[in-house]
Amino acid sequence: MATFQDGLLKGKNAFVAGASSGINLQIATRLAQAGAAVTVLSRSPDKIEAAAAGIRATGANCIGIPQDVRDHEGVGEAFAKSVAAHGPIDIIVSGAAGNFVAPFNGISYNGFRAVIDIDLVGCYNVMKQGFPHLRTPGASVITISAPQAIHPYPMQAHVNAAKAGADMLVKTLAVEWGPLGVRVNSIIPGPIADTEGMARLAPNPEAMAKSAKSTPMQRLGTKDEVADLALFLCSDAAAYITGAIIPCDGGLCLLGAGRVGADR
Repeated sequence: MATFQDGLLKGKNAFVAGASSGINLQIATRLAQAGAAVTVLSRSPDKIEAAAAGIRATGANCIGIPQDVRDHEGVGEAFAKSVAAHGPIDIIVSGAAGNFVAPFNGISYNGFRAVIDIDLVGCYNVMKQGFPHLRTPGASVITISAPQAIHPYPMQAHVNAAKAGADMLVKTLAVEWGPLGVRVNSIIPGPIADTEGMARLAPNPEAMAKSAKSTPMQRLGTKDEVADLALFLCSDAAAYITGAIIPCDGGLCLLGAGRVGADR
């Protein structure tokens, strides 16, 4: 559980994209626990309503909006609905992602384009459409990146390209939006237990165990640990942090590429 006090984000409004499950849902839940009114977005109507209902069951104020982040105009409509429900937005988390394991020569045009459109163009859509609704100064924008953004993982050319682009977008917007009082940062989760992404990269118990041992800390991370970092970054405790690409990975990024599912 978070070490931050309840009510830390009281009066704040948060918009979390890609939040039907996993890390992003845990981030949305943590922001709600800290007092924020939350909008969660994902393309599956059933999954996103279940996610929102789960957050509401804790007593928090939350709405769910079914929307694909690849739809530029649709994302804009989602932000308008969020503002109508909760008011101007203080926190944006862009976390929608797509991935599959394949060598570059085995990735079709459509497969490559799909990951770029979700991971990079989707990030653009969320930031572009969300910006007019930010309450400034003081707003915080966070993207969820991946180790592939800083190391060239084999079998991940599409993700390497998309996440590296998204992280450079974060740095650029930190420079452009800083004078407006908007902070923009990125979190790089490492191997995190009980997530769909980890299940794809380490699809059996042996690979999962190797992934745990591949980090200097010799274990998988938890969704709570990533959510706590997100809570810190969007709180006043991080008021002078912007343009940061912060690993939450047990030191995995220090070891270079190809560590997930591999022996140390």
